[in-house]
Amino acid sequence: MSNIRITKQFTFETGHALYGYDGKCKNVHGHSYKLSVTVIGKPITEINHVKLGMVIDFGDLKKIVKEEVEDVFDHATVFNKNTPHVELAKELQDRGHNVILLDYQPTSENMVIDFAKKITARLPQNIRLFSLKLQETETSYAEWYASDN
Repeated sequence: MSNIRITKQFTFETGHALYGYDGKCKNVHGHSYKLSVTVIGKPITEINHVKLGMVIDFGDLKKIVKEEVEDVFDHATVFNKNTPHVELAKELQDRGHNVILLDYQPTSENMVIDFAKKITARLPQNIRLFSLKLQETETSYAEWYASDN
């Protein structure tokens, strides 16, 4: 049986700021992120299996990405915890805002690496993460490919 790639797309809203950056993105702002998750595997061939013909049920993939990415990052503000933004983060948290302090600068490049690790850890053994595409704006995105890593 051939390997088949399937892709599911997700959207979420996240705010961030890039400490030390020399442009506008040093200011707190947000994006309507679009995440495309592509996995690869062989379709199930067991005749009596309820998921016959599927690589992975889109609902199962959705559950993983929802729990690891959407539920965490949607309508959150993310900052690098190793910057003075922690002071702003504390104030926002004290006011009831959802704030995430990351071990990295919250660029699309770093976020897509983080998402790849989290999603890979949750996939069934017979399914591999093939690629991720994290679109920050209509014209800007970061991509992660397993073959490159």
